[in-house]
Amino acid sequence: MKIITSFNVNPKIQNQLMEKFPNIEFSFHGSMKEAMTEIDSAEILVSYGGDLTEEVINQAAKLKWIMVFSAGIEKIPFDAIKQKGILVTNARGTSKTPMAEYTIGMILQVARKTKELIESEKLEEWNRRLKMIEISGATITIIGTGSIGSEIARLAKAFRMKTVGVNRSGRNVEYFDEVYPVTELEKAIDQGNYIVSVLPSTRDTYHLLKDYHFKKMKNDSVFMNIGRASLVDENVLIQALETGEIAHAVLDVFETEPLPNGHPFWKMENVTITPHLSGVSRQYLMRCIEIFEHNLQQYISGENNYINVIDLNRGY
Repeated sequence: MKIITSFNVNPKIQNQLMEKFPNIEFSFHGSMKEAMTEIDSAEILVSYGGDLTEEVINQAAKLKWIMVFSAGIEKIPFDAIKQKGILVTNARGTSKTPMAEYTIGMILQVARKTKELIESEKLEEWNRRLKMIEISGATITIIGTGSIGSEIARLAKAFRMKTVGVNRSGRNVEYFDEVYPVTELEKAIDQGNYIVSVLPSTRDTYHLLKDYHFKKMKNDSVFMNIGRASLVDENVLIQALETGEIAHAVLDVFETEPLPNGHPFWKMENVTITPHLSGVSRQYLMRCIEIFEHNLQQYISGENNYINVIDLNRGY
């Protein structure tokens, strides 16, 4: 059995894997270009996903399993993978802690006027006219009640916030006071003082939020997107911000990344921009390794009790 990687793996982790799985041949590569020299003999491929193409899949004659060290897999060649019956698992859930902390941190920054306070400090201005807001008792609407959304809701409960969730079926999820199916999205966003999307990019989520959804939001609400930018057309969001349909947007994901110079978002005072880092954490890689090691044990034993198996038809 041969496992190859298409990204640099820390030597310490390399040794850890080889010690735990001495009967497996590991071949560590720094890029997919390097990995392609052995792709035809690999049974398992470990990748961050962005380097997976039809060419890679077609040349991987023996490939049976792809482990993606990322939650976002929208760019992988689903059809080619499906035709060859390759198992795909990903790192879903590994970013729930940093992304939940980011969400609460950004909510507090907007409510407690952090950007304005920093600007006043730079100007040596003693400004006590800023209107501070408590988030206690406010309602947070979370679009997506999976591992990330649930962790956000759990932390929000510490601030005595009401938690409203949206998922496909409307099924109840722990830490949520109410959950609505996506067909009743308007009922959920109508309540939110803070509306947070953690949805992945799929056919069903593409431009899910329309202009009328922003019209349903409270005029003093804050919209936050830490999932995927394809959830909403950026022009629709810009219009909602310019017309006062919402008060503020916190954006960590964009249609084009890095966000181009001159993009309207850069100049909008009611937009907070962060460079797609809500999930960044020193613990991220080790969490991915834990999932991989568990799944590898399952693969070897044939028990097939895998974590984070991707439904190739749904795309997540």
